[in-house]
Amino acid sequence: MPDGPVGTASHDEFRDFVAARRPTLLRAALLLTADRTEAEDLLQAALARTYLAWDRIKDRSALDGYVRRAMVNINISWWRRRRLDEYPTDEMPDTPVADHTGRSELRDALDRLLGRLPARQRAYVELRYFDDLTEAEIAQALGVSVGTVKSTVSRAMAKLREDAEEELATLD
Repeated sequence: MPDGPVGTASHDEFRDFVAARRPTLLRAALLLTADRTEAEDLLQAALARTYLAWDRIKDRSALDGYVRRAMVNINISWWRRRRLDEYPTDEMPDTPVADHTGRSELRDALDRLLGRLPARQRAYVELRYFDDLTEAEIAQALGVSVGTVKSTVSRAMAKLREDAEEELATLD
């Protein structure tokens, strides 16, 4: 007899999936929201949706994609809802409003620096640091050697450091 939307075996499989993939999926949620608390809420909502659809998802290799798509859809819904709930006013708030410009400037700088990388290097860096794949997993996924992955990521990180130093020098 199933306990809830999925059976016991499926429940255990879902729990194992969440335990293994949560850190990576949380990073993806952070990229969508730029706020840790919102990212955790977003991931929780997407995992709840995934849990309800667990027995209907036949291709287990597509689970990450399913959860990521759910996060994007939920985030869009939340964004639309927030947009409707915020109204301009002539009065200033009594409490100070947090200034997130430094965080967004840092994010913009990172996006610019990544955009300067050649497509191949950018892809390797994103797979390694944003998707949190190991060098062996990247090599297997792209059909290259581990040495190729290591050297490409190393060159990309060196270029990012060099470009970041140049960008910092222009700010001084």
